[in-house]
Amino acid sequence: MRALVPESRPIEVLGWVDSQVTNIERRLDKALRLRVGGEPRVLHVEFCFSLREDVPDRIFEYLGFLFAALRLESSGAPVPPIESVAVVLSGRRRRLPKAGKRRIAWPGRPFSGARFRIDAVYQRTVSELRARGSVLWLVFAPLARNATAATLREVVAEIHAGAKGAEERAELYTALLVMATIDPWGHNLLKELIIMVEDKEEGLLRRTPIIGEMIIEAEQRGEQRGEQRGEERGQKAIAELLGRLFARRIGRRLTAEEERSIVERARVNGPDEVEAALIELEGEALVRWLAEPMRNA
Repeated sequence: MRALVPESRPIEVLGWVDSQVTNIERRLDKALRLRVGGEPRVLHVEFCFSLREDVPDRIFEYLGFLFAALRLESSGAPVPPIESVAVVLSGRRRRLPKAGKRRIAWPGRPFSGARFRIDAVYQRTVSELRARGSVLWLVFAPLARNATAATLREVVAEIHAGAKGAEERAELYTALLVMATIDPWGHNLLKELIIMVEDKEEGLLRRTPIIGEMIIEAEQRGEQRGEQRGEERGQKAIAELLGRLFARRIGRRLTAEEERSIVERARVNGPDEVEAALIELEGEALVRWLAEPMRNA
């Protein structure tokens, strides 16, 4: 939490914001209620596959929805201050800025709009992620600019020791493997990482439904990433690999219609959009996304 809330005062996590905003906008990732130094705060976190040009627009829209939902819940009490952070998973090699903004004011007028912090986790080192003090941040280690087989072996061991149980370890390792498929620096460590996890957990992932299927299929395909993301990969890999991860996030197997939706979205809008949805959405939000009309259809 300190990584996203750099306050010297005590921080108390009060819980997730559970409001009407989930019915208004499908891509609001997480809004967390906090108490910082005894004062209420709300932290809005957006996980972005890349810092696309529409990210500032999206964050501005989400803040409006979030503010409206909190105001409806407040019963006349002041809405707590809100801060947004965009956690970026891939993109250019050159350093991203530390902050972004969406200006809506007229030219020459004082600023009006939204400002947000940018946390480009893929530009961090493994040591920087480890220093954040939580096993949650270790799942981003495959994205780190200096990730190696040796450092990831240490990360696997740290997750094994730091997770609260087998179920949490399976969730963390799933996220770790998904991050490895993004591979923004071309490390190509997914196959080695799968072996590390399997060796450490003595078959835990293979015994876990859907995760085991993902691993077996990734091994059979030799999972190639980087710049070569052709239409064949977009249709086959999204349907077979990400489809199973979607099923895990939703909590059930996909229907035939939902599987067709994944393939068609990969074909029409590109595999990046489908991967971004997997990373950014969960549960009913994923179900609604699969049912929505495609933007380019």
